[in-house]
Amino acid sequence: MTTDNAAPVVPPSTARAAFQRLRADLSRRILGQSRLVERLLLALLADGHLLVEGAPGLAKTTAIKSLAEGLEGSFQRIQFTPDLLPGDITGTDVFRPQTADFEFQPGPLFHNLVLADEVNRAPAKVQSALLEAMGERQITVGRRTYPLPDPFLVMATQNPIEQEGTYPLPEAQLDRFLMHVRVGYPQVETERAILHLARREVSAGHERPSIRLTREQIVAARAEVMGLHMAAVVEDYLVQLVLATRDPSPYGTDLQRLVDYGGSPRATIALDRCARAHAWLLGRDYVSPADVQEMAPDVLRHRVLMSYAAEAEGLDADRLVSELLNRVPAA
Repeated sequence: MTTDNAAPVVPPSTARAAFQRLRADLSRRILGQSRLVERLLLALLADGHLLVEGAPGLAKTTAIKSLAEGLEGSFQRIQFTPDLLPGDITGTDVFRPQTADFEFQPGPLFHNLVLADEVNRAPAKVQSALLEAMGERQITVGRRTYPLPDPFLVMATQNPIEQEGTYPLPEAQLDRFLMHVRVGYPQVETERAILHLARREVSAGHERPSIRLTREQIVAARAEVMGLHMAAVVEDYLVQLVLATRDPSPYGTDLQRLVDYGGSPRATIALDRCARAHAWLLGRDYVSPADVQEMAPDVLRHRVLMSYAAEAEGLDADRLVSELLNRVPAA
């Protein structure tokens, strides 16, 4: 984020137009990752956190840094390593000889946007400290509790091609993430466009977003998102979809043996918020089954624990969610 006053600030009443304009700005500068850009904005609207998985060099860091430049607030990147300690990210009490007292020094989590780079390289205690901050929106050091800023969004990244020296996040902790997004390589034409963009930035300098969202705009946007109309049949479809991840037998006996554990009620809440945010960002004032279907893979893939039989057959949660989307009747 930035304190540069050059970018115009749009009144809170035009929150949707501001978000759409920021999305267009980011898509012009983050080529080939429109899905990641959209998911970042949806996480901001739904007041949740992102786990992003992808190979190095796919603009994951660039995307959240660019988003930070389009918001009023602060940004911090944390490189997770095996020797990191919980106090390195939460902060710690420091003794001041001048006052003979301890003074709390905030850690890098005390920012609006936080990039937790390669989160699976940190040991369990550090991961737990991060996930507690994500869930509770506060830090406890000693006997004191310190609230984190609002908005507070964490984007954690995982590198899928290197597993040596990593500490995979347990399934119960993965549930704290609103969405698990997978990013891939761009197409050939997009790759050329990325090359041309990189050359222009070398000669002309880094381009900042033409708009900055204020905290008031974000609060107003979140209220509008939660106020969107969702018909009872769409709500029932959403609930049945999550219930099917726990017991898919009504939709096929072949699916029942594939699942050990399904999505929790937190998955239902996350899917509701993400579907609403998706509809709102598209400019609609109602939620459709298509919004639920669009968001279901990213919301559910990290909340479903597949059985050994499924793993032996090479089936993953994405395959299960895809089958459920085909079989669970939409509204």
